[in-house]
Amino acid sequence: MINLKNVRKFYGALEVIKGVDITVEDGEFAVFVGPSGCGKSTLLRMIAGLEGIDDGDLVLNGKRINDVPPDKRGIAMVFQSYALYPHMTVAENIGFSLSLKKVPEAEIRREVGAVAEVLQLTDYLDRRPAALSGGQRQRVAIGRAIIKKPSLILFDEPLSNLDSALRVQMRAELQRLHRELKATVVYVTHDQVEAMTMADRIVVLNKGLVAQQGSPMSLYHQPDNEFVATFIGSPKMNVLPVAITRPQANGIRVESPTGLSLDLADTASNLPHGEARLGIRPEHLKIAADGGGNFSAEVVIVERLGVETYLTVGSQEQPIVVRAEGDIAVRPGDRVALTVDGSACHLFDPTGRVIRAAQSQ
Repeated sequence: MINLKNVRKFYGALEVIKGVDITVEDGEFAVFVGPSGCGKSTLLRMIAGLEGIDDGDLVLNGKRINDVPPDKRGIAMVFQSYALYPHMTVAENIGFSLSLKKVPEAEIRREVGAVAEVLQLTDYLDRRPAALSGGQRQRVAIGRAIIKKPSLILFDEPLSNLDSALRVQMRAELQRLHRELKATVVYVTHDQVEAMTMADRIVVLNKGLVAQQGSPMSLYHQPDNEFVATFIGSPKMNVLPVAITRPQANGIRVESPTGLSLDLADTASNLPHGEARLGIRPEHLKIAADGGGNFSAEVVIVERLGVETYLTVGSQEQPIVVRAEGDIAVRPGDRVALTVDGSACHLFDPTGRVIRAAQSQ
């Protein structure tokens, strides 16, 4: 179990980690996600002991380890670059840390064999890294980490150098590995798809602060702010500038320059009039077959993915993405009428804070 308590990091006068509080439970697969420069890799290196902690506490299983050297923390780390020894075989790379500890050769062979079996590397133990694919090299790097039998494994963007097919395969293998090892995992990525597909808990970071943390679907359905709402989900949430009016006591109307006019339930009746931003996920926009709907727009781009098609409608200044059926008969230049599921919409104030969450999931 990891506890980060008001952790801060400075580089000179620049504060890059600004008082972060995070708890990762024992055995959990936690993913730190965010845009480049948000502090996620720095935070991971602080946990590993590769970066110092200027303020706050890092607690591992109830023990403060701020000043414990990296090699005494019982933590393994897998880096973005494989960092394999090119002159060593796969077996020698995996077992290198045991060799440094003067573990008997027979025991090293036994441990390497067990790790290779878990990672499906048994047939490659006599090869050198140059004879392996990218996915195989990454598995060797993982093997070198897990042979230490750590209680905590840190991954720093380990799949970013792989092609898309290999990334999908490695995501599945990492999930399987986590189930088998039952170790705590902290995984850093800028790819929210990796975060959504692998994590038990996602920590969204922005500018050195935790924007929100929770389960993947809770962040998807109940974001605290516009940053999280647009970062989590692919394609990302559409956000439109709107004006709020109140046509009746228990509801509001929002109107957008795109021509959208939508009534939303507001049982609290406490939303302010004036400017706001309306968040609509692509799947909550439907093409109205009868030509009705809440507004109409011109189709600009059609992206056919087989089972589903993504339509980009509207203007270049305010594009809106719509998720539709894969065989929909629509072409660029067509005009479509769109219906919005108001119960699934979010409203954000001009600062990005959520002021009305979706009413359905």
